[in-house]
Amino acid sequence: MARYLARRVAFLLLSLVVATVVIFVLLRLLPGDPANALLSVNATAEQVAAARAQVGAGEPVPAQLVAWLGQVLAGDLGTSFVSGAPVLPEILSRLAVTVPLTVIAFVLAALLACVVGFLAAHGADRWYGVALSGFAQLGIAVPVFWLGMVLVWVFALSLGLLPSGGFPRDDWARPGEALRALALPVATVVLVMTASLARYVRSAALDVLGSDYLRTARSLGSSLPGAFVRHGLRNAAVPVVSILGVELASTLLGAVVVESVFSLPGLGNMLVRAIAQHDYPSIQGVLLVTTLLVLAIGFAADVVQRLLDPRLRARTAGRAA
Repeated sequence: MARYLARRVAFLLLSLVVATVVIFVLLRLLPGDPANALLSVNATAEQVAAARAQVGAGEPVPAQLVAWLGQVLAGDLGTSFVSGAPVLPEILSRLAVTVPLTVIAFVLAALLACVVGFLAAHGADRWYGVALSGFAQLGIAVPVFWLGMVLVWVFALSLGLLPSGGFPRDDWARPGEALRALALPVATVVLVMTASLARYVRSAALDVLGSDYLRTARSLGSSLPGAFVRHGLRNAAVPVVSILGVELASTLLGAVVVESVFSLPGLGNMLVRAIAQHDYPSIQGVLLVTTLLVLAIGFAADVVQRLLDPRLRARTAGRAA
């Protein structure tokens, strides 16, 4: 296990380095000039040259890349071309919105999906199992932005129970207000994610419920819930864990849409604004932090799978031997 962790950490670091280079190079290949963020429409040639020198656009791309990597290693993601503020502190302040939104929605969706998926598998040949499977299929087809607008119309505009968008200016100084602001965004993500996850939970539960070892356990006097928890839960969890990692990463990446619908000052909102303003340091910083979080989620999902499934650990040990 220690050798596997060492290899996996090395692969994680290598992936992060490659992602950093790709992000930087692709931004430089796109049409447009980063100096445009500092220029007005009627800028003169002298002003253009001065702006390009200020943002380093006149340097060769390899030299810019080396300077960028040096900044990243020093914990500096640069300075915004538009606001002149350091990028990293702004990203950290916006994570205070994006991370709670993602984590709360993910935990609630995972719990609901486990219940819905198991019930759909247990009642696969009954009306409620068919109804839950239909709900999952319908939920996958519903666009998240449309669902968000429907929830705003019902709970904010019609009933007036929750705010339609925005976030407290003092962030989490008033936790109650912050949670109220996240209620509709979280509900939007939970409904969509639960529908997606429930399909995988149902499939994994069906495999376990139809297995010989579970039937044997029940023939020896165990109840279905007891036999499932004791003998089948780990087997059902192995394929679901990898899907949970993918769904968590997708939720983080999909924050752009949700935060736009509800006007939340998170990473997604920052990325959209930076793209519109050609603010390269902000774009690079958001993409790099997001990539790091996604890679970390994948790493955690792989490790949890190894811990749950002894077959994977035995296979890893066999290759090491």
